[in-house]
Amino acid sequence: MKLLLWPALLALSLPGNGLGAALSTGLEDDARTVLSYGPRVAGSPAGEQARLYLEAQFRALGYQTRREAFTYPRFDDLGSEVRAGHQVLRGYALQNSAGGEVTALSVRVPGVGSAANYVGLDVRGKVAVVSRGQTTFLQKVRAAAEAGAAGVVIVNSAAGELRGTLGEQAELPVLGVSSDVGAALTDGLPLTLSVRVRRGEVQGVNLVAFKAGLTGPDLLLGGHLDSVLGAPGANDNLSGSLAVLEVARRVANTPLSARSFFALFDGEEDGLRGSRAFVKANAPSLERLKAMFNFDMVGVAAQPLTLGGDAKLTGVAQRVSSAAVNDAAPGGSDHVPFAEAGVPTLFFHRGLDANYHQPGDSLLDLELVRGTVDTALSIAAEVLSPAVAR
Repeated sequence: MKLLLWPALLALSLPGNGLGAALSTGLEDDARTVLSYGPRVAGSPAGEQARLYLEAQFRALGYQTRREAFTYPRFDDLGSEVRAGHQVLRGYALQNSAGGEVTALSVRVPGVGSAANYVGLDVRGKVAVVSRGQTTFLQKVRAAAEAGAAGVVIVNSAAGELRGTLGEQAELPVLGVSSDVGAALTDGLPLTLSVRVRRGEVQGVNLVAFKAGLTGPDLLLGGHLDSVLGAPGANDNLSGSLAVLEVARRVANTPLSARSFFALFDGEEDGLRGSRAFVKANAPSLERLKAMFNFDMVGVAAQPLTLGGDAKLTGVAQRVSSAAVNDAAPGGSDHVPFAEAGVPTLFFHRGLDANYHQPGDSLLDLELVRGTVDTALSIAAEVLSPAVAR
């Protein structure tokens, strides 16, 4: 079932402790309710509302829950842009950029914006427009600063928006833009570069559900609940969070529930912060884990369901499912800290869809989520059987 969800029409309120939250009749209720809160950026009220709601669902199924809080520094773009005449062109501040506003002429820097490309070029007090590639973002910014530029715009060399990090604090405002925006920034164009940023500390919260008395699980099923700023996060990654809840719902009265942790991680979009905090805080309970299943972006058919990770687990997956298998799981999601800690992992993923990290990430095919759960349960039954030993 495909749901095109409009948050403004579906807003619900939750009591402060979450225990009185409306109980779900299934995935449709869950999807509508959580998406009604808006983007679930780590540390945001919407993220907490979603966590309260899902916590109530786990408890109604007979699970205990605990919250594991952690803090980390974060750099936020509060809405950066470049204005040329009446055109307002959106971009994203590179992490570690200085904030500020510069009104000046643009200068198209040849090549890739290395120091040699500024020889004979007058950029003093102007905005340097440089292309992505070959040199790091920080090297481009340093070269522009040494030449006297007042600001830098870095243009993506591929389709899509440009987001990234400088790695070190910059003295100039630095904006990343798409190739389409970059094409509009012609040489000598009067423009205003506005980079609005905030630096602070975020408190993230992981939610863990389990049956009473379980301290050392054999299986951990997880997915991240947070989304990026401006994106409703239907596929990335409410789909994965709902897959975790749906597994918990289906196995609530079976022996599998007494052998499993169900985790919704926070801060994945800020660098796997929640899963890294969980691995650090729960090292003893990881020792007996036979597998960690990670669900990320499983609600849109960008590609067939693909499973990647530990060779033994992918071997099981090949025997009991029709999903595509890739022993080398992609990085960039919450299975990575577990794999680094020596835990066998299996990554469930359907690829990057067209609305990845965009305001259009509001489409969710719940039949794909259910299909993912079917596959996960088949693999889990085999992995936890006596014949499969770690």
